[in-house]
Amino acid sequence: MYKAVLFDMDGLILDTEKHYQKAWIQAANEMGFKMTVKEQLYLRSCTKKYAEPIMQEFFGSGFDYDKVRDRRKEIMEEDLRKFGIEKKPFVDEILEYLKEGGIKRALVTATPEKRARQCLREVGLEEKFDQIICADMVENGKPEPDVYIFACEKIDEKPSDCLALEDSPNGVRSANGAGVDVIMVPDLSEPDEDISKIIIKRAENLGDVISFLQNLSH
Repeated sequence: MYKAVLFDMDGLILDTEKHYQKAWIQAANEMGFKMTVKEQLYLRSCTKKYAEPIMQEFFGSGFDYDKVRDRRKEIMEEDLRKFGIEKKPFVDEILEYLKEGGIKRALVTATPEKRARQCLREVGLEEKFDQIICADMVENGKPEPDVYIFACEKIDEKPSDCLALEDSPNGVRSANGAGVDVIMVPDLSEPDEDISKIIIKRAENLGDVISFLQNLSH
């Protein structure tokens, strides 16, 4: 049995990726860049260091990443005020299951700490994690492994004793690169052939993950 489970945030425990997708596409299009879902999907769990050159490869060197992102943030805030932040199914159940089993719970997200804590607080999840680890705490965010390596250090567990739950390819690559087993719980896209090779399971939802863990303990 694993000693810790490491959770991504957006798209995994919070149903926010759909808002990010809409906001990125709207912001880019407002500024004359014809972004579609295809290009936006590359931005999931991806920090500026990696996202900016990818977007400039798609749209040219004139793509002002910071300006588009700032507008994306405005649109996102408007949408979240309008719709609120929703939890994904079985979030409370899996966190309670792990707590009862004495399994550590850490959040490992590409979102900056202040923003991450604000979102978690809004849905009553901030205190449900032993540690909250964010990309702004390390030199390189996802898809590099730094944030998962740091998370394992913070919870004092070996990567081989941890399980990561991710919804995006960049998150999967980050956890896998750190030596952590990964289950992908798809949100906006399914695992492709390459991602399928480095995950131990594709789960339908977090309830499916509970069943997986229960089977391990038998």
